[in-house]
Amino acid sequence: MSEPTVSDSTGESTAESTVSAPETMSEAVGEDTYVPRQIVANDLDGSLDDAYAASMVMVDDGQMVNGIVVRVDRDEVLVDIGYKSEGVIPARELSIRNDVEPGELVSVGDDVEALVLQKEDKEGRLLLSKKRAQYERAWGTIEAIKERDGMVSGPVIEVVKGGLILDIGLRGFLPASLVELRRVRDLQPYIGRSLEAKIIELDKNRNNVVLSRRAYLEETQKEQREDFLTNLTPGEVRSGVVSSVVNFGAFVDLGGMDGLIHVSELSWKHVDHPGSVVSVGDEVTVQVLEVDLDRERISLSLKATQQDPWQEFASSHRVGELVYGRVTKLVPFGAFVQVGDGIEGLVHISEMSAHHIDLPEQVVTPGEELWVKIIDIDLQRRRISLSIKQAAEGGVVAQEYQEHFGEHAFDDEGNYIGPSEVDPDVEAAWAEYYAELDGGNPDAEAPSGSEPPAAPAVQTPETEAAPVEDA
Repeated sequence: MSEPTVSDSTGESTAESTVSAPETMSEAVGEDTYVPRQIVANDLDGSLDDAYAASMVMVDDGQMVNGIVVRVDRDEVLVDIGYKSEGVIPARELSIRNDVEPGELVSVGDDVEALVLQKEDKEGRLLLSKKRAQYERAWGTIEAIKERDGMVSGPVIEVVKGGLILDIGLRGFLPASLVELRRVRDLQPYIGRSLEAKIIELDKNRNNVVLSRRAYLEETQKEQREDFLTNLTPGEVRSGVVSSVVNFGAFVDLGGMDGLIHVSELSWKHVDHPGSVVSVGDEVTVQVLEVDLDRERISLSLKATQQDPWQEFASSHRVGELVYGRVTKLVPFGAFVQVGDGIEGLVHISEMSAHHIDLPEQVVTPGEELWVKIIDIDLQRRRISLSIKQAAEGGVVAQEYQEHFGEHAFDDEGNYIGPSEVDPDVEAAWAEYYAELDGGNPDAEAPSGSEPPAAPAVQTPETEAAPVEDA
């Protein structure tokens, strides 16, 4: 090859102008400079347009492609997949999560996998979806996990009506009733938490994935529950927190499992609804009644840890005492009288009056308050027999009532004898009252039959029952 020549301005070649080309670029510009490959021959097999087209990636709608994020905007992301134009991923097609900025999901330079939605839209753009690609990949994974009865995990991304949405590559629905071993009322604290769950329903055609964290907890805690139940002994007393209240009772979290207090074991009194006795969140002390290992059920009692009112009444009262009560119900054979908190006794019709009567209403009416005498206490059968007519004959007033009359109102045996002294302030008040009735004369005597009220009416040995005429 001849050496290149340089011509002067006259066009003639001169030997003086002849220079030698460097064998490599490094000889001319230095050792560390990039040396491009010299083109010595036309190695194209066709036209330049054909070569350019051959270097481009060919895509079809629905195809999975990989690319590099080259730009992140507020409403879209541009991805280079080697196509003749960059692919566009709209913000709504980036993730299954709603209302998330593209910049929070991808960055420039990230490798992404996407699905071709449309090779060319109205504006000639290549439309891609990262969300659909993720969705397709996830279905295959989730179906395999469901097949082997495995678990999935993912963060909670949304609270919806009736439950939670988990990001498990697609939107998995976790019903509120299956979030914990017991139903959870407030789901907001779960946002952002990563939860493990079991797949209980899978339908790709309906895009439906239902999860159960409770099933996961039940499996993982089965051994712990067995140990808990084994160490739980009927009769022992435990502390717990009321976790839920239902029509038939209340469930109590004992720190490892829930036990049930049936409505009949909530109180010694009659309970119309458990909510009148306990509320969710209440700390309670309960006694274990029964442990069913096979069905993993615990029966509890709240009233067993409380004082039995019948036992308390029987220990603080004795036969022959006078007690004050209120008539609660009339029946053909007598009347029931409440003489304590949750304690009712029966006054048989034969014990209502010293005279013969045909009906209880000839002597008493519901709501009436009166003194009765205890004539029998049957603690085992929880029955108390009372008498109105014997109360009229007098007797020892029960201790709790003596406090209301003062210590001087009773003799040494507890019999009521009336007040031993008159309160001067009370006497002055009554004198003023009668003075006003008499036209302002403070020295006027009280009218006949207008004596100041005595102590609360109570039958004493000197008091006789009023005769009741035969019907």
